Amino acid sequence: MTVAKLNPAPRPVSKQRLRLWLRLLRAARAIESELRERLRKEYAITMPQFDVMAALARRQGGMNMTELSRMLMVSNGNVTGIIDRLAAEKLVLRQAPANDRRSFIVRLTPKGASQFAVVAKAHEGWVDELLADFDAGEADHLIEMLGGLASHSRGEKQS
Repeated sequence: MTVAKLNPAPRPVSKQRLRLWLRLLRAARAIESELRERLRKEYAITMPQFDVMAALARRQGGMNMTELSRMLMVSNGNVTGIIDRLAAEKLVLRQAPANDRRSFIVRLTPKGASQFAVVAKAHEGWVDELLADFDAGEADHLIEMLGGLASHSRGEKQS
């Protein structure tokens, strides 16, 4: 055997970064799939419904549909369908502000806030379980690294 066969040439860094991207994507999709399934089975809600409720829980005063669609990075049409389903279950309330009858402010109802608190606690537990292989230090390190990666991909300057 030749030395080249015993010690293959290292992969170009671009190939390693491509492998990293694929691993990140595969891991994120696997976790998201598991969370979607648990939300559906245990609480009969979809991931988009959970995401809308989470956004509204962070803004107790509510927000208009455009703000909500921007925050979630989905179309107004998608948000409207989700809000329609949540409103039918009396989990959210749509109100037209007195100064603008063309738009709606959407907020969680007391029932919606209460249900979301229960689901969010379960969701946090599931994520904790799915990422249990990482201790606190490793989690902090990954958060920092991936936060930097996200900032870099958006073109933000690193401090």
